[in-house]
Amino acid sequence: MIAPGYCLRAVMALFALAACTIENRTPGNTPSSAVSAPSTVNAPDGILMGTAADADTLLVDVQSLDRSILVDLRYRDSANFTGATLPGYEGNRALLHREAAAALARVQGTLRAEGLSLKVFDAYRPVRATEAMVEWATRVGQASLISDGYIADRSRHNLGLAIDVTLVDSTGAELDMGTPFDTFSDAAHTARATGKVAENRLRFVTAMSREGFVNYDREWWHYSYSVSLPLRFDIPVR
Repeated sequence: MIAPGYCLRAVMALFALAACTIENRTPGNTPSSAVSAPSTVNAPDGILMGTAADADTLLVDVQSLDRSILVDLRYRDSANFTGATLPGYEGNRALLHREAAAALARVQGTLRAEGLSLKVFDAYRPVRATEAMVEWATRVGQASLISDGYIADRSRHNLGLAIDVTLVDSTGAELDMGTPFDTFSDAAHTARATGKVAENRLRFVTAMSREGFVNYDREWWHYSYSVSLPLRFDIPVR
């Protein structure tokens, strides 16, 4: 019998060959419908800032596609690593790019048949919230969290193409993933697990990858999705 920890490391190695695992990776080539003309180029990656009209077209509330998806946005109050509500979080709605939202609903449908559910900690994130994270890390002497890849100055969350999420059972209890959400240590690296934790993480990665989501190998909870010509947003979550 092959140890679960070994299986997980093997699977993660294969995923690493298929996609970059940093927040500002180059998007893939999944087709995306045209939207209204966006504003000026934002940041060195050349991704445009979307307008409010673009957001209305592209960002979808995941619960509008499947109400059984649980949502507990961790940055809408002070119960997060910064100790404060992040700017731009004014409601408990998980928004994603419409293609990513549709894929997530398919994941949920598969999991629901197995007695499980997704629980979302973060999805689309306004640019101002990302900037607040970077400012916090610099101010409190934790700039290493940026250089180590735990806090991104340009995040795919801003595109509606990243999600922080876990699995819960039929009672709503979170499956054991080894660490809490937003644990900034090697223990949160997806392949750094054994036993039941490794089994849970592997089950999670497998379910998400079937629908096109790619796990960030330093954070078991973080997944991204790729589309062509993404837009960056700074629209509040309400």
